[in-house]
Amino acid sequence: METVALSGDLTLATAVQRSEEMAPRLQGPELTLDLAAIGEVDSTAVSLLLHWKRDARAAGRLLIFRNPPASLRSLAALYGVEDVLGLG
Repeated sequence: METVALSGDLTLATAVQRSEEMAPRLQGPELTLDLAAIGEVDSTAVSLLLHWKRDARAAGRLLIFRNPPASLRSLAALYGVEDVLGLG
C-alpha cells in the first residue's frame, strides 16, 4: 500500500491544485493519505476528502486517511462525516 504525506493548507484556495496533484495517485488499488502535516483547513477540505473517498469506493479502491489534525476532525464532526471518512 502506498502512503502519501500531504502538507500545507487544504482550503478553497488550494483545492484545485490538490485535486490535480492527487489525481494520478488515487488510481492505485490502495492508498493511505497521511494528513499530519496539513496546515489550515476549511469546509473545502472535508468536501475534497469526501470526494476522494467516494471516487475510490466507486472504483473498488481502498483509501485510508491517517493522522488528521484536530481542526479537520472537528470540521468532520461538525458535518457528521467523521465515520464516513474514517476519522472517528
